[in-house]
Amino acid sequence: MPSLIVGPVTISSVAADGIVNFGDALVINPKSASKSYAGAGGGNTGNFLQTGTLISATNTLDTDAFDSNVAGNA
Repeated sequence: MPSLIVGPVTISSVAADGIVNFGDALVINPKSASKSYAGAGGGNTGNFLQTGTLISATNTLDTDAFDSNVAGNA
C-alpha cells in the first residue's frame, strides 16, 4: 500500500546492512546473515536491570552446513 508521509522524518542511523523502506515492497532480502550465542539474560538491555538466573547453559552445537543462504541476494 502506498505511504503518505506528512511531516518531517528523522533517521538518525542505518547500519551497513540496514534497510529503510517507504511505500510498497514485494520482497526485501537480507544481504548478510550472522549468528550469536548468549546465555540467560545475555541480551537484556535497559536501565536498572535486575535478573536472577540460577542455572544457565547455552548449546552452541551447530551441525548445519548453511543456516541462511544469502549468496543470491546481490
